Amino acid sequence: MVDLINVSYDTQIPNNVGLSSDKRVLKALEKWHPGYINWWKELGPNGYHDEQVYLRTAVSVDPKGWAKFDYVKMPDYRWGILLAPQVENRVIPCGEHFGEPVWQEIPGEYRSMFRRLIVIQGDTEPASVEQQRFLGKTAPSLYDMRNLFQVNVEEGRHLWAMVYLLQKYFGRDGREEANGLLQRCSGSEDAPRMLGAFNEETPDWLSFFMFTYFTDRDGKMQLESLAQSGFDPLSRTCRFMLTEEAHHMFVGDTGVGRVVRRTCEAMKEAGIDDPYNIEAVRNLGVIDLPTIQKKLNLHYTLSLDLFGSEISTNAANAFSAGVKGRYRETRIDDDHKLLNDTYPVTRMVDGKFVEEQVPALSALNMRLRNDYAREASGGVVRWNAIIKKVGINFDLKMPHQAFHRQIGEFANVNVTPDGDIISDAQWEAKKYEWLPTSADGDFIQSLMVPVTEPGKYAGWIAPPKLGINNQPGDFEYVQLHQS
Repeated sequence: MVDLINVSYDTQIPNNVGLSSDKRVLKALEKWHPGYINWWKELGPNGYHDEQVYLRTAVSVDPKGWAKFDYVKMPDYRWGILLAPQVENRVIPCGEHFGEPVWQEIPGEYRSMFRRLIVIQGDTEPASVEQQRFLGKTAPSLYDMRNLFQVNVEEGRHLWAMVYLLQKYFGRDGREEANGLLQRCSGSEDAPRMLGAFNEETPDWLSFFMFTYFTDRDGKMQLESLAQSGFDPLSRTCRFMLTEEAHHMFVGDTGVGRVVRRTCEAMKEAGIDDPYNIEAVRNLGVIDLPTIQKKLNLHYTLSLDLFGSEISTNAANAFSAGVKGRYRETRIDDDHKLLNDTYPVTRMVDGKFVEEQVPALSALNMRLRNDYAREASGGVVRWNAIIKKVGINFDLKMPHQAFHRQIGEFANVNVTPDGDIISDAQWEAKKYEWLPTSADGDFIQSLMVPVTEPGKYAGWIAPPKLGINNQPGDFEYVQLHQS
């Protein structure tokens, strides 16, 4: 009997899926393992393979106590394959098979659809580790360095989660796809990662915080919709991944908030009331609020593009097949088939924004993106509360959905953050008022000086309110070798 709650350590790969009695899959994973470790050492956190890091490791999938904290070297981290417990008598929650028992094997007619979705999800996980591999060198504190490494090892575990599904359910095709996940590389000209946002650089810590808030939140929304899948092993895999993903968004949310707080406090201390007096604010060694807004604009719009086209036949087919559901599908009060339903989508018609009712099946990407935007706006509200509390007159804002888009209805339209449609010439003249310039990047980079003394923080970011696992303020989250 497989223990679905506690994690077994009787194989090289910790798991709660009974790997020790599944010799074929165990052998395939053990064969894949050395390549993964090589990838981690080559393209994972650069220069920190021998450091002891205070990390959490999953030891159970019981939400009341699923992780333990301890020091570990990252290459020795016990990446495991963990599925949330089966829900008794679970049925397919949407589409043509609504109400039927969930599948424990993949129906042949949906095999290619499942494979593509699992590969795309799997591809994003190592990509973000690759994007962030040099950030440890400029960490503003040991607390932040540890959080970066925690995000990295969990993205690595999420890769293992997808590779397990590929190896177990897709045979030779799955093995080839699993190998491909280690062969592509973020930003590579020859073999880039599959989604555009995962080929962008993460050059500094403000970018990292924006990425973990906005882009990891897109990941959460995709995982939430895959957690509705009629293929139960995929659903259970994604449900547990969501438990870990919450920490990544916490890192982004609180990280941006701490940058905002330090900037506002420095302005108050210096008697600077005008947030647009950028030179004076930067001379304080903090990141000015208009530049934080530019970074928000960039990362939010890159993340919107990850949802794909607003109107999508692929999304409709995946829903109808029961392969993928909507965000919190079981809480929605409708027939879960959408055969006759419509959903509003904003489109460009004769140079104007027009809201049209389109078949709800075709607008699933739009609906998921709207769910995302509502969730993402919560962080902006919290950041603005910090600004108001300090007494600075400035509001961070979410840009219009059509601003700076490369995919979908607005890919070829010039739109301001406020939603005004402008000409090509106007866009070229004004775009760097809204998006970061290379000079902005150079300034932020100039602040990226590492701070490695326990309990100390770089001057551009405020300390957190609480330590990890209730540790004291001067806790040594990473035990660095003294050179």
